[in-house]
Amino acid sequence: MKRILFIAGFVLATVGSIQAQSISKHALGVRLGDNDGFGAEISYQLGIGENNRLEFDLGWRDFDGGNAIKVAGIYQWVFNLDKGFNWYVGPGGGFGIIDFDDDFPGDDGSDSFIFLAGDIGIEYNFDIPLLISLDLRPEIGFGDYNDDLDFDIGLGIRYQF
Repeated sequence: MKRILFIAGFVLATVGSIQAQSISKHALGVRLGDNDGFGAEISYQLGIGENNRLEFDLGWRDFDGGNAIKVAGIYQWVFNLDKGFNWYVGPGGGFGIIDFDDDFPGDDGSDSFIFLAGDIGIEYNFDIPLLISLDLRPEIGFGDYNDDLDFDIGLGIRYQF
């Protein structure tokens, strides 16, 4: 009986270690995306557990008629797929400021907005401290200009430390 319990415990520990993953404590890089216009974000990820992290993004968007600055914060659950491959999902939100650049004199303006977001993506963790990801971030905006559903697709490249 002891032998069977020992073997069962060994098998469970082995399976648990195969499924276990470790995400880095810190990752810093860029996220290039497109929803209403091409833009870049400075992206920081903070690991807060074995499979949880926070992501903070400060970004700039250039779209037809102006540009925008956007700040986002997202909580992510990270799940291991295979050696180095992970997928992640989580909720978040943020705010932004849009500056319109109309062609008519005196018709320039600006607007601010807040948004709720979700995030789902896949990433590859290289043997070197490099992380590359592709994600989809649906955003629901609340403001005069941004009051609809947008889908932000982004490619991220981050240095882990």
